[in-house]
Amino acid sequence: MTGHRRNVSLSQCVNVRKAKQNKTMEEIDMKKFIAIMKDEDGQGMVEYGLILGLIAVAAIAAIALLGPKIKTMFEGANTAIDAVPSST
Repeated sequence: MTGHRRNVSLSQCVNVRKAKQNKTMEEIDMKKFIAIMKDEDGQGMVEYGLILGLIAVAAIAAIALLGPKIKTMFEGANTAIDAVPSST
């Protein structure tokens, strides 16, 4: 039975070929994913973002805590300036 050919439809051949292509694409996607996970270039930007966020939180906390004291200080300075007689 050498030389015997199987009856295979064209759609079955196309389906087999697509399945092989999909497997290859999945392997490529997995390799890209692994390469991205090993890449550390974006890590520095994340660290800078976290530091910037921490500085923003500290600045907001300082303004919230010191704001009333600074307001009182400026009001006192304004009162002292108003108390000085004008030269005209």
